[in-house]
Amino acid sequence: MPFSNLSRPLYEIKASLFKGLAHPLRIRILELLSESEELSVGFLQRETGLEASHLSQHLSVLRRYRLVTSERRGSHVYYRITGERVAEMLTVARALLLDVLSEDGSRLEGALVGSEQSR
Repeated sequence: MPFSNLSRPLYEIKASLFKGLAHPLRIRILELLSESEELSVGFLQRETGLEASHLSQHLSVLRRYRLVTSERRGSHVYYRITGERVAEMLTVARALLLDVLSEDGSRLEGALVGSEQSR
């Protein structure tokens, strides 16, 4: 269990959480779920293009890290994020990434302008 040894330092527990997030398709699944109240496994499969077994593995990891929860209704299983904090984390990560990319773009632009002036 990812959080079973809570006597570890908080930074180690955080690192464990980030390991659970460390796959692009798990981020995609969380983003899809954050945009809806809940989604069926079938919908997630269509949107991600994953085979059922691979999607199941990713959802299992997200459940283990308590980022999503599921509910079976009849023959269908529905997933939702476990709370608003998960959606907030995705929003903050997106904003941070845009800041970094913008800064890198500004540096690149400055370097290109500088190299053209030296010609």
